[in-house]
Amino acid sequence: MMGNSSEAWVGTAYLFVRSTSKNVLLPALYGSPQNKQRVFKAFKLAFADSTGSLNGLDVLKVHCSDPHLILQLKFCKEENCRKFLQSYRMGTLQDSLQRHLKDSVGSAIPVQMELKAGAEQLDSMLREEERCLSCIFHEKPNHLRDEEIAKLEESLRSLSCHPESNTGNQYLSLDSSPPSLDSSPRSLDSSPLSYGSSELSGSCVQGDVFTFQGQPFVNRRITPDDHQKFAKLVSKKWKQVGRSLQVTCRALRDPVIDNLAHEYEREGLYEQAYQLLRRFIDSEGKRATIQRLITALEENSLLSLAEELLGFQQRDSPS
Repeated sequence: MMGNSSEAWVGTAYLFVRSTSKNVLLPALYGSPQNKQRVFKAFKLAFADSTGSLNGLDVLKVHCSDPHLILQLKFCKEENCRKFLQSYRMGTLQDSLQRHLKDSVGSAIPVQMELKAGAEQLDSMLREEERCLSCIFHEKPNHLRDEEIAKLEESLRSLSCHPESNTGNQYLSLDSSPPSLDSSPRSLDSSPLSYGSSELSGSCVQGDVFTFQGQPFVNRRITPDDHQKFAKLVSKKWKQVGRSLQVTCRALRDPVIDNLAHEYEREGLYEQAYQLLRRFIDSEGKRATIQRLITALEENSLLSLAEELLGFQQRDSPS
């Protein structure tokens, strides 16, 4: 047995989902305030169909990475994980999600799925159920449920639930549309939805995901908040980070870093580090991504700063 009891069985997997329709991008659909809860509701109901319970698995985080939504799933019972894998393998999870998306957002959205646990691609071994279970069991959750997901879960719990029949099995369904996270009312019309790449957040780098400490993150441009945190926390190692960045950034090639140290010596370490990253951002433009900065921090053993920029400390703190 992989655990002492069913209650002790815990594992995680990542579900990659994308729309095969040219007119719909799931990250844009999920990212729009009027549709976020409707899309989340569709996923929760599809998962309930697959496990037989609305609480059969937990969603810890939803990553948006064009063209995928990447959902980190936590299983607390081997039985629920087994049912999920069977539903995924047979295609019933995919069918259920498409049905609930149509019910929730008013348009048919065909989807494709991939399932991963750590570095393992589970789609190629789905008929080896025990092996898949083992892969998921050996991947443990490394952070608490994201605050946004907790709010979505809370809003869904406030809705009435009732059992319905589905090919002979009982599953839970929500009989009303979820309220908006903000206070303004929104209409739930059923007009066709069309989302292009221009509607995605400008901070995302298209089709790019990187891994840090075993967890996938959507690559994005460095934000002003990242900039300030870096300057505040990197301290004396700003030069070392700069030397790592200069390998792929002409604007930081020698003697630029030494010149920055001399020019802003009186202002102190904060300003020196700030100007270093400003030079990198100004020079690289859209290529000044968080992944490149995180890589440079890792190369110089600045893992705590990397965690701060990626929000590890916030997510790991108790609620």
